[in-house]
Amino acid sequence: MANLLARFAGKVCEVLLPIKHDIFFGNGRSSVVICTLSSMDLLEQIAKSDLMKSIALAARLFSENKGIEKLIEYVLEHSNIKYIILCGKDTKGHLPGQALLSLYKNGIDGNGRIIGTLGKDPVLALTKNNVDEFRRRINIIDLVGIKDINEIFSKVASLVKA
Repeated sequence: MANLLARFAGKVCEVLLPIKHDIFFGNGRSSVVICTLSSMDLLEQIAKSDLMKSIALAARLFSENKGIEKLIEYVLEHSNIKYIILCGKDTKGHLPGQALLSLYKNGIDGNGRIIGTLGKDPVLALTKNNVDEFRRRINIIDLVGIKDINEIFSKVASLVKA
């Protein structure tokens, strides 16, 4: 019942507080993805910058479940993706940044729950095999709290050279 109520509340929020842009595609051959968490201003700034020439995509990450699922599905469909830069401000309550870092470190339990996360509903509807493949293939760069585009640009440059 609580899960149904949470999903209903999420749909109400989508209608009342629509978010115009949540993903921007860049260089499809790049190995780098940037997640700005809840920092929409940072996402817009990155989308309008030269960074887009060096990254596959820039996107927000607001939820500790559906958002992470979409990210994992994208990475699994694009074998060139090797790095996820997590930056910006984490969303209060849901803590998708903390959840993604916990997933990367600890994986999921038998019920799909992200081990070690503090978010409200950190349950993924993905197989353990998909999560494990994601964890093997990806390196997450923890810049949570960082909103300085120059610092992010510098990190991207170092990863693209590698």
